Amino acid sequence: MGSRGEGEGAAAADKYRSVVLLQDEVEKNTHWRHGAPPTYDSVNLLFEQGRTKEWPKGSLEETVQNAVKSWEMELSHKTRLQDFRTINPEKFKLIVNGREGLSGEETLKVGSYNALLKSSLPEEFKYYKAEEESFESSHDVFRSAFPRGFAWEVISVYSGPPQIAFKFRHWGFFEGPFKGHSPTGEIAQFYGLAILKVDESLKVEEAEIYYDPAELFGGLLRGPPISAASSSSHACPFSH
Repeated sequence: MGSRGEGEGAAAADKYRSVVLLQDEVEKNTHWRHGAPPTYDSVNLLFEQGRTKEWPKGSLEETVQNAVKSWEMELSHKTRLQDFRTINPEKFKLIVNGREGLSGEETLKVGSYNALLKSSLPEEFKYYKAEEESFESSHDVFRSAFPRGFAWEVISVYSGPPQIAFKFRHWGFFEGPFKGHSPTGEIAQFYGLAILKVDESLKVEEAEIYYDPAELFGGLLRGPPISAASSSSHACPFSH
């Protein structure tokens, strides 16, 4: 959903996203959302400290893991689909939990969080209302909840190109407020399955993702409402 770069800086090779963070003419002409390529030092550290698998260099698992991290970086930080190097812009489609697919332009417009968290549940059961969030506001929500970033890893790869099926894990530490809920400092995470259809250049033409959003929100809604937490902190010390 977004391993989130915590800053912008000079284009520098990132060992997990080198597919797209290269100092060459292509990247020099790229339109960056915040004026420059992002840096991922904080979330890379979170990833290295919390990953459950360390894949051999050059393995299919490592290749898939780095390719998805690179795609997420492009989706979060590039403003023109023509600058993407991980997908086939003309054919790309994102399908989440069996919903109608989004084109590359549609996905770029709403952002990864809104694309992944859109729900058809009745209003009273929606933990997060993607239709009310913009690209920027959605990133602000999760940047606030996960100050150290939202790490992502491949757990297993079941098949290779041209249809790559794999299981993944997404996690972070809930250390900032989320939609009126106080942080708990505990880990919030979810697991999912994905299928990537790639062309002969390994650029993604279609991405299908399946996961249970309640697994993530179960961790984010565990914190008490901020108003209740604030009232509790000012309660009479002899009232308990």
